[in-house]
Amino acid sequence: MSVSEDIRTRLEQAFGPTRLEVVDDSERHRGHAGYREGGESHFNVIIRAQSFDGLSRVARHRAVHDALGADLVGRIHALSLDIGV
Repeated sequence: MSVSEDIRTRLEQAFGPTRLEVVDDSERHRGHAGYREGGESHFNVIIRAQSFDGLSRVARHRAVHDALGADLVGRIHALSLDIGV
């Protein structure tokens, strides 16, 4: 399973989002630190889910990182998150 697919699967299972976009933005970072040939190193994620209601921005980010798990987060160099309800 690709990193993109793994991110999508874990976030869908954890939050049942109403909107989820996972974009591999690695190519824009070619030549920068953390870039890997073939991509799958830099991601932009937009997620909307009711379970984020009432959580602070920091709590939302922690929830997403917990859902992804240390094993997956360790495979990602950069992760941009846009989280909302």
